[in-house]
Amino acid sequence: MSKRRQPIVAVLGHVDHGKTSLLDHVRSLGEEGRSSVMDREAGGITQHIGATEIPSEILNNLCAPLLGGKTFDSPGLLFIDTPGHHSFSSLRARGGSLADIAILIVDVMEGCRPQTKESLRILKQTKTPFVVAANKVDRIYGWECEQGRAMALSMREQTKESFGLFEQRYWDLVGQFAEEGFNLERYDRVKDFTKDIALVPVSAREGEGIQDLLAVVIGLAERYLEDQLTDIEGSGEATVLEMKEERGLGKTLDLILHRGSIKKGDEIVLVGDRGGICTRVKGLFSPRGMSEMRDAGDRWDDTESVYAAAGIKISAPSLDGVLVGTTLRVVGDDNERKAAIEAASEEANLSIELDEEGVCIKSDTVGGLEALAKELRSIGIPIREATIGKVSRRDVRSAEASSDPLHRAILAFSTEILDEAEDEIQGSEAGVKHIGSDIIYRILEEHEEWMEDRKTELEEERRELVVYPGRIMLLPDHTFRISKPAVVGVRVLAGRIHIGQGLLKEGRKVGRIKSIRSGQESMKEARQGDEVAVSVEGVTVGRQIEEGDVLLVDIPESHARKLRKMEMTSMEKEVYEELLAIHRKDDHFWGR
Repeated sequence: MSKRRQPIVAVLGHVDHGKTSLLDHVRSLGEEGRSSVMDREAGGITQHIGATEIPSEILNNLCAPLLGGKTFDSPGLLFIDTPGHHSFSSLRARGGSLADIAILIVDVMEGCRPQTKESLRILKQTKTPFVVAANKVDRIYGWECEQGRAMALSMREQTKESFGLFEQRYWDLVGQFAEEGFNLERYDRVKDFTKDIALVPVSAREGEGIQDLLAVVIGLAERYLEDQLTDIEGSGEATVLEMKEERGLGKTLDLILHRGSIKKGDEIVLVGDRGGICTRVKGLFSPRGMSEMRDAGDRWDDTESVYAAAGIKISAPSLDGVLVGTTLRVVGDDNERKAAIEAASEEANLSIELDEEGVCIKSDTVGGLEALAKELRSIGIPIREATIGKVSRRDVRSAEASSDPLHRAILAFSTEILDEAEDEIQGSEAGVKHIGSDIIYRILEEHEEWMEDRKTELEEERRELVVYPGRIMLLPDHTFRISKPAVVGVRVLAGRIHIGQGLLKEGRKVGRIKSIRSGQESMKEARQGDEVAVSVEGVTVGRQIEEGDVLLVDIPESHARKLRKMEMTSMEKEVYEELLAIHRKDDHFWGR
């Protein structure tokens, strides 16, 4: 057995930039050498939910032209690919990321996109080293691809024109990464990998440049991650990817074993929703070599023990309540059990700072919840409640209880909403909003849009409850009744008018608006530019008011105070200031 484990590699990138194509190509490697590797206990390139293993035999053969006779010391590479767990940040180990190294795949034609930038933030936060795969070079005009060819050779054989077009795209990427705080350099030009991020041009579709990419990844891992690749001895530690029911096995856990070893009968401590769960491994399964994984029976082989790093499945009693994305710890004695239970309890208690007021957040994993919380904190969104699981009726009622309507939102990352919760939202009069996505930046974008729309709605509701200032002109030849009440045609010159408002002429009170009509329609309010008929109590046309007069529409003092904190048009502000000046002649503190 090798003295070091294989590095764990995660693949990140924006939607449609080629993550699936790259992983599909990785999974196809070694098909020609299947017979030579099938005898290995691990079984060739192994594929299953959670992991794809490329053994060193294949890596050494594939990358031989680039190595000059050298070979890799690592037993292989373990790519993690977790359907249903869409965030790299959801998978944690040892307080950081589960992956030892990452590949950030970027469409060379599109450059950095929102999810690319999100990935860069996560990589920076978790301090995970990474390589950039500049994918889809085959889309560059004139670029000639050859399936399986090394990129070092391909770049030399391109025409001057097509390579020039690539260079343009490359320098665009250099600038975009610089804006995010990273120095990007083509892999064959990097002098110091601790200062520069290596970019490898690839065509995942054609398989061109894949060996260059793999050579850089494993070379970096062996050179700079040696210390963390030697933790194959001792008690096992794994990250829970998924819990599900398997026919004949009951509840099972899909895991990535990233430290030590695990065997049948081992006592393990898991993280549950109420703290530590102690149980024993009943069944232990490794992925069968080259399996298509159509069902559990064909996907996994029964095994006695497994060493890191590996994708595994276990069955065990008492798995109810286990939290996905948390840590499994193998324990050997009372002291280890006590320490593991304490660690599990601490992990179950989410390290997310909560506020008295704020939004409710949900996720399917601890890591996912923490990742969402971190992003919300960075933009100043307070969090009142953070829980793991599907969005339930209880979550909706909790959001309803928020005193601030802008906080009545449930932000759900990579988790579903139950039908009962959707029904509760539909029947709610509190304006609860559910925003769910498998991509954090989409949650943030949709929340921002909802916030803007909700602010507008609330502003309109407030404006309807507040009497606004206005200015009107009595239209010539539009007196329909001179008194009791007077009925006159007016044009609203500024602001708005509302039933019940008093009228001022040269600072003196001259009646009150009793009704507003437009044709046969009664109105509560008329706005700037409207021409309407108003009935006015307490005046006679020809005495207190005349056709052609310009009158101010007065506001109560309590409404004047509210208006100070609200948005007004420039014309409304002008009338407002005029009214303040009139009233403060008698009361200096009016409206303050």
